[in-house]
Amino acid sequence: MAALAHRGRGRRTINEINMVPFIDVMLVLLIIFMVTAPLIAPSVIDLPSVGKAAQQPDKVVQIIIGKNEALQLKANDQSSSITLKEVANAVKQAQAGAANAAVVISADKTVKYETVVKVMDTLQRAGVTRVGLSVQLVP
Repeated sequence: MAALAHRGRGRRTINEINMVPFIDVMLVLLIIFMVTAPLIAPSVIDLPSVGKAAQQPDKVVQIIIGKNEALQLKANDQSSSITLKEVANAVKQAQAGAANAAVVISADKTVKYETVVKVMDTLQRAGVTRVGLSVQLVP
């Protein structure tokens, strides 16, 4: 009869998480990271700083994108309306005679970013190398 009473108890299931495999894996990962960290050479990034340009531009050509996405070219204190197709030729003509000329794009805050990118892309395809964005609000 004692065998029957013992038989009902049987093996109990353990409701606890076994932490030993977790700790083993974490220690192995820790060792891997400790060994590989000194082998990784820190890279040096040469960031540009304000006011330390190699050479100041001889001439600045400004392209203004208005609220209705109309383009204006401002060079030599003269302003003229242009289209997107005419931007590259107009900038090339405005930069003529200046070996180190820069182009600055100013846009109204309501203009789609896509329009600014189109102007930049057009200038880049035309071979204009120094293109910047203005951070001042357009009146």
